[in-house]
Amino acid sequence: MPHRDVLLVGLPTLGLGLAAAVARRLGHARYVPLGTSRKFWYDEALSVPLASVTSPGGGKRLYLDPRMLPLLEGRRIAVIDDALSTGSSMKAALELLALRNLRPVAIGAAMLQTGRWRGALDPAIPVCGVFRSPLLERRGGGLWPLPD
Repeated sequence: MPHRDVLLVGLPTLGLGLAAAVARRLGHARYVPLGTSRKFWYDEALSVPLASVTSPGGGKRLYLDPRMLPLLEGRRIAVIDDALSTGSSMKAALELLALRNLRPVAIGAAMLQTGRWRGALDPAIPVCGVFRSPLLERRGGGLWPLPD
């Protein structure tokens, strides 16, 4: 496994369960969860705005628990989410980590939905996906894939 030595960072919500499962599979005792629910001990300086396909209205923030910083600093990091569609959630995660000069060595997702995410992310960070899915459009005869 090429990324066995990385610390995994999971995105809410479904990316958290996936990151936990991947961490177990790699033999890691833990992973670092990001959050969208602000806890009283969080530092607003460790947060960025968050919008996604599933919550397009925005108004949410993505947080890094300051207690997790000692785990992250000096480590190779991979960020995990359930799906990459537009790349906006992952971009927010990368911006959040960059606040502390943390740059992932890999991005992982169960589903790569279309290729729209490519324009939002740094092409120098490798993306690992389990499967690809086209964007579908409902037409009279059923669902049809749209071009990337």
